[in-house]
Amino acid sequence: MSDFKTPYFLIDENKILHNLKILKSVSAQSGCKILLAQKAFSMYYAYPLLAEYLDGTTASGLYEARLGFTCFGKETHVFSPAYREDEFSELLKYADTLVFNTPNQVRKFGSQAKEQGKFIALRINPECSTQTGRDMYDPCGFASRLGTTVANFDVDLLPLLDGLHLHTLCEQNADDLETTVQGMEEKFGTYLKAMKWLNLGGGHHITREDYDISRLLRIIKYLQERYELQVYLEPGEAVVLNAGFLHTTVLEIMNNQMEIAILDTSAACHMPDVIEMPYQPPLQNSGKAGTLPYTYRLGGMTCLAGDIIGDYGFQAPLKIGDELIFADMALYTMVKTNTFNGMPLPAILWKNIDGKIVTVKLFDYEDFKGRL
Repeated sequence: MSDFKTPYFLIDENKILHNLKILKSVSAQSGCKILLAQKAFSMYYAYPLLAEYLDGTTASGLYEARLGFTCFGKETHVFSPAYREDEFSELLKYADTLVFNTPNQVRKFGSQAKEQGKFIALRINPECSTQTGRDMYDPCGFASRLGTTVANFDVDLLPLLDGLHLHTLCEQNADDLETTVQGMEEKFGTYLKAMKWLNLGGGHHITREDYDISRLLRIIKYLQERYELQVYLEPGEAVVLNAGFLHTTVLEIMNNQMEIAILDTSAACHMPDVIEMPYQPPLQNSGKAGTLPYTYRLGGMTCLAGDIIGDYGFQAPLKIGDELIFADMALYTMVKTNTFNGMPLPAILWKNIDGKIVTVKLFDYEDFKGRL
């Protein structure tokens, strides 16, 4: 890999195919439809491949909807907590299904969408939290702005609605989905018979090794048979789980109460979820701090004191010029990168099935300058 200048993202087609085959199997066995949540992965270079296995895309607004419509094709769904009036007419050119966040949004835009032959839905909040310690990622948390609670549901809108949508999970297994579905049925089950479809959102870690696929299939079949509707799933992470890598180089090593290695990447700029979530990304050929002979804190190049990727253990001392490879870097990385401090964006590379590496995108000064 010395032919490529670090830092760069490398996406492995074989690993994406592994995930896609699992998702396709779930779809085939259950009869559900599976959409790509572009908010996690919108590398459209991969869309022709993904479109062979998935049923379409979901978007969080106008630009994602346009990308999904023009580069992926198939079904294009969009959800927004609140739509802009000055964008809605253009949005209708791309989206075939629009999910509204509140009854008022349905009243405001629903008829316009229906007149153009679009399907519309309401996002509901089953008020059933299954997450612990992740308030930022809990749509069922206190004072959540995402979804309509049963107390605010307007039955007068039922004739307008084709479906209901809920999204409550984040990197979770099918047991939490089952709990959520039970909570949803208690509050909204009476309305499901009137729906053509139910979207169970994302956050399903379907392609993780320990994911309970048999339970997922059972839940989907139960819902489809009992309520005579179509079930949708819209995973983002599961599509590209463990399929991406971020290659970096050690630029400097220093000591301040512990060994510190400064890399040519940045948590703040290239993997913001490390700070936002927070979490520590997996690193090849390393272990937990203190479990191996040498421990280093890995930090980024920016002036932010908190630009820390994490503490890792190594079998041998790190050296300036060593290449380090972070794993599971396809999801929520490239879609979130930024140029704080004038940090260059990492190049994006694609590894074909035959092992050949293709350069998909290079970034330079103009990408930094052009943003402002």
